[in-house]
Amino acid sequence: MATYWSRYRSVPIVYRIGVAFVLGSLFGLLVGEPATALEPLGDLFVDLLSMLIIPIIVFTLLMGARRLSPSNLGKIGGQVVGLYAITSALAVFIGLAVSNLINPGEGLEGWQEAEANSAEAPSVQEVLLGIVPENPFGAMAEGDVLPTIFFVIVFGLALALVQETVDSEDVKNGVETIFDIVEAGSEAMFKVVWGVMEYGVIGVFALMATVFGQAGTDAIIPFALLILTLLVASLAHIALVHLVGIVGLFVGQSPRGLLVGGKDALITALSIRSSSGTLPVTMANADDNLHIDESVYSFSLPLGATINMDGTALYQGVVAIFAANLVGVSLTIGEQVTVVAVAVLASIGAAGVPGTGLIMLTLVLTQLGLPLEIVGFVAGVDPILDRLRTMTNISGDLAVTTLVAKWNDAVDFDSGTWVPSNRN
Repeated sequence: MATYWSRYRSVPIVYRIGVAFVLGSLFGLLVGEPATALEPLGDLFVDLLSMLIIPIIVFTLLMGARRLSPSNLGKIGGQVVGLYAITSALAVFIGLAVSNLINPGEGLEGWQEAEANSAEAPSVQEVLLGIVPENPFGAMAEGDVLPTIFFVIVFGLALALVQETVDSEDVKNGVETIFDIVEAGSEAMFKVVWGVMEYGVIGVFALMATVFGQAGTDAIIPFALLILTLLVASLAHIALVHLVGIVGLFVGQSPRGLLVGGKDALITALSIRSSSGTLPVTMANADDNLHIDESVYSFSLPLGATINMDGTALYQGVVAIFAANLVGVSLTIGEQVTVVAVAVLASIGAAGVPGTGLIMLTLVLTQLGLPLEIVGFVAGVDPILDRLRTMTNISGDLAVTTLVAKWNDAVDFDSGTWVPSNRN
């Protein structure tokens, strides 16, 4: 048994969940209505995901604030972080726009009877004012995501500022102790997330068996549309924002120079689905092909692998519409602004968490009051979606790095792939 268990564990969790997605779907199609008896196993997975939301926000965002300490937010740091936030916000808008056109999730019967947990839809003004909590601990206790994210970021940056500006060694040591405790808590949460995702193999099987047992073959098209929507949105974001917008308009260079220069990193990202794992290739492309100075890319690219999540932010917008369509509700402008705010704010710290896209998705769905069962459905096709997200993230890292390098005279546009004759 130990040998079989070791072999099972040697397979990456995303592939095991993908297999569970397929087998659960087939089981539901073959067995039909009796497959819904597995629903409690799927509900348990959803409850476990709900349990993670607030602790994940607190620990990971405080760690993110520690990385974004005031000493790192100088001229170049401010430019990099600001551009990453802007491109992430644009990514969510593009994801929402494409999703509103394609409408993935429509036509899946059985979900229309489900009710979203949110009451009357908030206006844009209410959403923006609601970011600031009247009682941060009350917001945490009630699972109110957006105010919790805002307070934790502000508190974390305040701790980092105190550590750098206060002369008292006792105070500095106290702040360092808090950060050490947070780091330990973050590591502990990684273990909890690992355990939940291990159970997710069973949970996803049960969720898919239930959904296909109820809906039959009608459930196939919505998932195909989900993949298509993310593909279209990812390519649109890369083309419009990264290539035409940043490189063509602001940098004033041919977008093909960036594509050819960063092709190794983009292909690697598409293959291994990890921004951090792709980092050595991304940095090599920035140095060897794009001729960007190390003083810029040595800061912007590692930071981008941590907090720049264009692909993941875009994915939140797509899946939010997908979830709303499954339930049979329409997201108001205010609710769609909420998706943008949650995705951008959460991207600061959540990138270091295994299963980042799924964890962030629980935050978005919780804030909108949409069913967390959607996380289980999306997890099944996540190996495909994750490749598109990661490729979009890396494209954004290189585009932003190039623009910041231009602003600081740290890139040679007369050599490398910026020169047409050097492009293979």
